Amino acid sequence: MNRAVILSTLAVSALLTRAEDKIDFARQIQPILEKRCIECHNAEKTKGDLRLDEKAEALKADKVIVAGKADDSSLFKRVSLPAGHDDIMPPKGDPLTKEQIDLLKKWLNEGATWPDDVKLKAADPKAAEAAPAKETEKKATAAAPARKGKKKAPGQEFANLKPSQDTAREQEAIKKLAALGVSVRPIAQNLPWKEATVRPQDTNKVGEAVALLKDIPSLVDLNIAKLNLKDDDLKNIAELTNLQRLHLENNPITDAGMAHIKGLVNLEYLNLYNTQVGDGSVDALKGMTNLAALYLWQTKVTDDAGEKLKAALPDTMINRGEELKMLAKIEEQKKAEEAKKAEDKKKEEEKKKADDAKKAEEAKKAEEKKKEEKPAEPKKEEAKKDEKNEDKAEPKKDEKKPEEKKEEKKSEEKKA
Repeated sequence: MNRAVILSTLAVSALLTRAEDKIDFARQIQPILEKRCIECHNAEKTKGDLRLDEKAEALKADKVIVAGKADDSSLFKRVSLPAGHDDIMPPKGDPLTKEQIDLLKKWLNEGATWPDDVKLKAADPKAAEAAPAKETEKKATAAAPARKGKKKAPGQEFANLKPSQDTAREQEAIKKLAALGVSVRPIAQNLPWKEATVRPQDTNKVGEAVALLKDIPSLVDLNIAKLNLKDDDLKNIAELTNLQRLHLENNPITDAGMAHIKGLVNLEYLNLYNTQVGDGSVDALKGMTNLAALYLWQTKVTDDAGEKLKAALPDTMINRGEELKMLAKIEEQKKAEEAKKAEDKKKEEEKKKADDAKKAEEAKKAEEKKKEEKPAEPKKEEAKKDEKNEDKAEPKKDEKKPEEKKEEKKSEEKKA
């Protein structure tokens, strides 16, 4: 690539960067926080000791909002968790859409700008009650993320559904479920469509409760997550073709179970998080062309099968935990770096210790060598022996010399 092309590419890149709008807190972030977060994190209700209604309070929380670092901000981490995860935020209702999560991430990475004078207030629930019936119906079915290019027109949300022809049988099943502690409710006033979360008061009655569901074809929203369901249990919902939302997460169901529900073609939301569903379910899922959101995180669906699904369902948001995988990879890299630093530090300390020991050994040897080179002092016994020898060599004071003895002998002879 020549210099002119490089400069041209850099210029275009710079223009695109300048053209990209920065996040507007009041227009793009405030509505998300007010609608999905403030209800549990305000001055009166501080769930998790966290307030998000004021900037100062939000920034006081440890690593909830880390300006310039979305990946280090627990706000971003928690909203990015897959549906059904125990720590996902918000814990109630649907997860944030990909667009909302992306906005929060961009806002955090840009420095989390939040005007000091802006205080947030929870969305007013009374406003929804005062809305017209059609608007209420619209909101009741807006839980699944909107699909690009296939958004349904107002009033058409239930156009493909068929109301129950045996309302007496349905009401009897609803009554029996109520006796088990399971509530089946209308999704909105003056509508025949219903929703239910199956959590029997007696956990031994799960099978009985699930079996009653087959008699309630007006169900459009069903949560049967975390019930330890087996594949055959799904036969009871195989005929609930009006279902638009189905929670199956945290159940040990497999591809055999999915074969029972492949006819639920009106599904717009399907959560299979933490199930044993694998590549054998790909064909069944391909037939659910109305899906707007499909959660496959922590399943046995492989990357290749996931790519095939994306190709077959281009308008579907398929969550396979890519964001979490990325976060996990970042965490692994951090841990690996920290482990390497710790190992390097340990090696450095061991090397220093070895060097110090070597120096000490060399100093000891030098000292010993110095002592060897120094003249040895005579031992005490040898010194005493030398002193005795010296004493023997000297004549005693009383003993006369030979010359004196000779002279004395001559003198004696003269006298004689």
